Amino acid sequence: MPSTHLSATHLSDWDRDAALTTARILLEIKAVNFRPEEPYTFTSGWKSPVYIDCRKIIYFPRARTCICDLAVEKINRHIGYETIEAVAGGETAGIPYAAWIADRMGAPMAYVRKKPKGFGKNAQIEGDVPHGKRTLLVEDLTTDGASKIRFAQALRDAGAICDETFVVFFYGVFPGGQDKLKEINLKLLHLCTWWDVLEVCRERPYFSEPALKEVRKFLEDPVSWSRARGGVGSLEEAEAYKAKAG
Repeated sequence: MPSTHLSATHLSDWDRDAALTTARILLEIKAVNFRPEEPYTFTSGWKSPVYIDCRKIIYFPRARTCICDLAVEKINRHIGYETIEAVAGGETAGIPYAAWIADRMGAPMAYVRKKPKGFGKNAQIEGDVPHGKRTLLVEDLTTDGASKIRFAQALRDAGAICDETFVVFFYGVFPGGQDKLKEINLKLLHLCTWWDVLEVCRERPYFSEPALKEVRKFLEDPVSWSRARGGVGSLEEAEAYKAKAG
């Protein structure tokens, strides 16, 4: 099934500039990995020639400062300046971003475990539970949205109001991700996608043209690309793969 997102789309000129700035930073710090000849396998079973390592950002002070400043401006523009009452990071990659964003917004911060810790108070939310507070869930990236749903549901079950989630990077190509988020009324905000990375790659030769050509093929039809290389080939197969992996 070919992708319907054959280029980056942005809500405003500011959003586009923020996306391209983020993409340039990710390329500069070598957080972007293209490996068409030896595809990556994601936890959902999808095969991909591209991988983004947003954890690298925490090592680079100027990079993380710029990205977190852009994140807060994006949140303010699209959610509101005084709307968010608490920020929660998803274990583990979302925790530093949640801390930096909460600090800039002057908001309380908590983090959500992938599962209750199994001892003591058996808590899944650490810091404090933002009962009745409009809480922004923060992570570094999302591929198909599955972890965002689990974290958001944990916050809701604990009494928080969690209707928005923010990530630095959104793959934006695998089927079903946005639909699943919409089904539970969870709005996704992100700074950039693979299409933004490809646009920046036109400015400088970060990768070879054959590698870029193969990545474009993947982005235009990720399902067929994955299936042809031994990965899952449908949303149903991805769900079954994750269920089998536990």
